[in-house]
Amino acid sequence: MPLSIIHFPHPTLRHVSRPIVRVDAKLKSMAEEMLELMYEFDGVGLAANQVDLPLRMFVCNPTGKRDEGEPWIVLNPEIDRPKGNDTAQEGCLSVPGVYGQVKRPKSVRLRGFDLQGNDINQVLDGFIARVVQHEVDHLDGIMFFDRMGEEGLRDLEGHLDEFQTDYASKQGTGSIADEATLAKQRAEWETMYTGGTTTHG
Repeated sequence: MPLSIIHFPHPTLRHVSRPIVRVDAKLKSMAEEMLELMYEFDGVGLAANQVDLPLRMFVCNPTGKRDEGEPWIVLNPEIDRPKGNDTAQEGCLSVPGVYGQVKRPKSVRLRGFDLQGNDINQVLDGFIARVVQHEVDHLDGIMFFDRMGEEGLRDLEGHLDEFQTDYASKQGTGSIADEATLAKQRAEWETMYTGGTTTHG
């Protein structure tokens, strides 16, 4: 079944992803599929839980274009050493059409692995640092608007309410699985790639 981008308030978006311990051909294929979805919807990054996979992996390309820049596939990312701060507008493929000003560190260090198991250890600055922080937030169950101030968040409330209404409607018609089924699916993915299951979310 092809991957698709899930929208707020789908519960997998609030799920804290566990580190990946196994890489196989299927995982590599899903990572490539995530990149294609990201390009298709004009994004610059996409986290695994945005396609309903509870795995600690994201893809990004700050150019947002298939034939430009360098695409990244990062497994088990961690960020530290924040420096400075900067405020800029962010959006999200899981809440299309919704934007807000988010304050983040201007520079961070990213650590993780690529699909071949090579270490990633880079200090990032500016836009790419923001993209990576946004995606790592996703893997920790955090949406960009969680980091906005009360005033900015008030401006988004109506839009977010519409997403919640639409989601409830889709669950009511059965086009989105119920919470128990979704939790079971997440547990199956975790057993396959993270070596265990979680009891939360």
